[in-house]
Amino acid sequence: MDNKGTISINAKNMMPIIKKWLYSDKDIFLREIVSNGCDAIAKYSALVRTGEAAADEYKVTVHIDKENGTLSVTDNGIGMTEEEVVKYISQVAFSGAEEFLEKYKDEEGGKNGIIGHFGLGFYSSFMVSERVTIDTLSYSEGAKAVRWESEDGMEYTLTPSERTQRGTTVTMKLAEDSKEFLEEYTVRETLDKYCSFMPTPIFLDVAGKTVKVPKGGEGEDKDEQVEVPAEPVQINDTHPLWSKKPTECTEDEYKEFYRKVFHVYDEPLFWIHLNAEYPFNLKGILYFPKLKNEFTANEGMIKLYNNQVFVADNIKEVIPDFLMLLKGAIDCPDLPLNVSRSFLQNDGYVKRMQSYITRKVADRLITEFNTKRADYEKYWGDIHPFVKYGCVRDEKFYERVKDAILFKTSDDRFMTIKEYSDANFSGDDKTVLYTSDPRRQAHLIDVYKEQGRDVVVMDTLIDNNFMSFMEYGPKEEERISFRRVDAATESLTEKEGDDEEARKQLEELFRKASGDDTLEVKLSAFKTEDIPAVITVDEQMRRYSEMSRAWGGGFSMPEKRTLTVNTRHALYAYIHNSSENDDLRTQVCAQIYDLAEMARQPLESERMVAFLKRSNELLTKIAK
Repeated sequence: MDNKGTISINAKNMMPIIKKWLYSDKDIFLREIVSNGCDAIAKYSALVRTGEAAADEYKVTVHIDKENGTLSVTDNGIGMTEEEVVKYISQVAFSGAEEFLEKYKDEEGGKNGIIGHFGLGFYSSFMVSERVTIDTLSYSEGAKAVRWESEDGMEYTLTPSERTQRGTTVTMKLAEDSKEFLEEYTVRETLDKYCSFMPTPIFLDVAGKTVKVPKGGEGEDKDEQVEVPAEPVQINDTHPLWSKKPTECTEDEYKEFYRKVFHVYDEPLFWIHLNAEYPFNLKGILYFPKLKNEFTANEGMIKLYNNQVFVADNIKEVIPDFLMLLKGAIDCPDLPLNVSRSFLQNDGYVKRMQSYITRKVADRLITEFNTKRADYEKYWGDIHPFVKYGCVRDEKFYERVKDAILFKTSDDRFMTIKEYSDANFSGDDKTVLYTSDPRRQAHLIDVYKEQGRDVVVMDTLIDNNFMSFMEYGPKEEERISFRRVDAATESLTEKEGDDEEARKQLEELFRKASGDDTLEVKLSAFKTEDIPAVITVDEQMRRYSEMSRAWGGGFSMPEKRTLTVNTRHALYAYIHNSSENDDLRTQVCAQIYDLAEMARQPLESERMVAFLKRSNELLTKIAK
């Protein structure tokens, strides 16, 4: 026999879950209650547009009464009848907004102005309250005011209210562990966080707060002041900059909005104004900030809004991780939020939004490069980690911005990949020469410059990943390889040495001097007489070790080193033919080895101490 029934929810079991787990942050209750007030006003406004109600000036007021320990939120919206209070408040998850949306879905503004959909936001008030009271009066003709009161969200009383004005007041008697919400600073900070751009004017009122004003009056002392009750202060901007068309915004407005939202004093490099209406409604402004650190994923902050209500920072489902370096605000009323509005359902709609944002960022970079290349080059140092990271993470992004990727050369010029290719590639050789330390590797750079080769600077954490991407990621015909100036000696030498006996002798000497029993020694005639020797390490092996150390991989592959000795340098003849004692030759070999290493990277502390001590000893021997 088939039986059918309805699953029931026991409020006693539900309320602890709502109070403890539904919302990730305690202060979010204020957003929910204020949002409900804005919804009530949006509903009334919809009735005004249909001629069912008279127009009014709308507002939501947050009132702090520290003496009585209460925090209240009042709106002059649609209000509720007794039946509606029982229907929408006394039944958990029965959303009045959802029913209203269905009724007025075809009316202009009937959808986009209403925030709540799940009917759970009101119950967030019990996260901070020991008692919650609702006083409400419906707009309906002949309606009577009603009061709903509960101490736990499970049992309630319903009585007549003395309220005389249309709208609703939610009064929260704050619990002992939530008294911080009786402080003006805390409430203002919370409202600033969640409600700065809500579409309805929101005022903050503090009971007992006074301000000093001039006493005034005929014959009165102009400097004398008296204290009067402070007026409620509006804390939000109902028309944020992103709600305007880009053509309506000035450069100063963009900069001021940046400073206001992110509480910074520096200026952004440039910005992107998002303004899409199809296939989704999305508006926003993304800023390229000046990065304070070399490269960090925590540098930026993108605030996500739904109908001008703050949802969360840096939601990865909407914002690709490589765009997290940016700062900005994005407002999308169509976001598929879950009940807490703090996380997104990961569906195809959200992925299309992500693709749209990525495309707009890429298009702006190309525009900046094509129209303002001189300025683009000036701030390439700030944006290149973001651009390179984006290429590594998203091949479509790379395809869009590849023509705007720049290489900075060791002599401070900027070249695109194509410009570098045209000037430096020959035949099948598609190798980009680079330096990770222009000062330390200057002598090797000079050798390549004398050959007419450009050396680019790759000295940030992301560069290793970007080079690997360029070697294996793009289409095969676009792939290029990278080699650090100290990774090989082919371009530095004219011919290999052919004295195998001398090579073995020097290999034994240098292994003893360096303490590296695996050191390989080669002999070559360099194109210059200035360099006694060069240490090279396989490019891929060294790059892998560096990335492992940088990103905390915990594993570092041993670097097999090759010391190539310049047979055209005077010291080669000395160590090869010298009849001096072995100790002196060993010291000279150690000195050559350390100098070659210092041309690559700093010596470790103990090794530097030994190098300095040896230098002093050698100078002393010369003086004698």
